Amino acid sequence: MEGLLFVLSGPSGVGKNTVLKKVLAKRTDLTYSISATTRPPRGQEVDGVDYYFLSKEQFWAECQNNGFLEWAEIYGHYYGTPKKQVLALIQKGQHVILDVDIQGAAQIRQNYANAVLIFLHPPSITELTRRLRERKTEDEDAIKKRLAYLEKELAAVTSYDYVVVNDQLEEACRRVEAIINAEEVKVTRGYWKRFLNP
Repeated sequence: MEGLLFVLSGPSGVGKNTVLKKVLAKRTDLTYSISATTRPPRGQEVDGVDYYFLSKEQFWAECQNNGFLEWAEIYGHYYGTPKKQVLALIQKGQHVILDVDIQGAAQIRQNYANAVLIFLHPPSITELTRRLRERKTEDEDAIKKRLAYLEKELAAVTSYDYVVVNDQLEEACRRVEAIINAEEVKVTRGYWKRFLNP
């Protein structure tokens, strides 16, 4: 049986990384796909662990070789999901979860119809603004750019399969896990067939 591809999107500061880490810690059948980016590392980020940090030239070479499942330019930097590693994991029966923006999610929906798209929604714009400022990874101009993009991100919610509001972290994690569990047992997925021939 093939694994499933899950996409988690949401505005900067909504808590995607925190939710992902908690869900991944509970599920051995779920793998996080590391994205490639041209942006410089932040704080303690490690190449090959948090992201694959590439030059623009390296990134474009991968684009020319059709090496990304999706890619997008966000806030002046490029981000992409390496196609080969994701498809190899899925073919081995492993579930894969991606953290991509709305542009990337739209590309994945177009190119991989079975993907399950989950939008992590902030409880309020005020709370999102507070979270962005508290993480202290960007200056005020960068925060303003992210908030200006927020309206476009929130308008894309209707193109997703699920929406999870991250107002209480543990509850948001439980809901993401419930989505994964529900998708596994859909009759159309055929996971139940593996129990017919032990």
